[in-house]
Amino acid sequence: MTKTILTVDDSRTMREMLRRALQDSGFIVVQAEDGVHGLEVLEGMAYPDVIITDVNMPRMDGLQFIEEVRADVNRRVIPILVLSTESDPEKKARARGAGATGWIVKPFDPVKLVDAIRRVAA
Repeated sequence: MTKTILTVDDSRTMREMLRRALQDSGFIVVQAEDGVHGLEVLEGMAYPDVIITDVNMPRMDGLQFIEEVRADVNRRVIPILVLSTESDPEKKARARGAGATGWIVKPFDPVKLVDAIRRVAA
């Protein structure tokens, strides 16, 4: 069965890179431009198999987005990977505390990203 991935990133270039890498690996990709848009997209779709979110975004950052997703009991099981240029241990700890499943530093290696997705979506 084909897995659906929701990507949440304010960078059009990063969204395109993610779309290309994930579609080339057989995933269905749904995109959102920030945390607010990500929540709106989640409302209108069947739950994705994995969510990938950036941290630093306007309107609602990735950590707030994770907290909002986890606040819904039905969405708590969706794996959430953070994809960010940030590597600060404090932000990583906050992301884990909010409910992130894993952390990947940009720029990403498409093969490693796909491997991580397959691991958390299994």
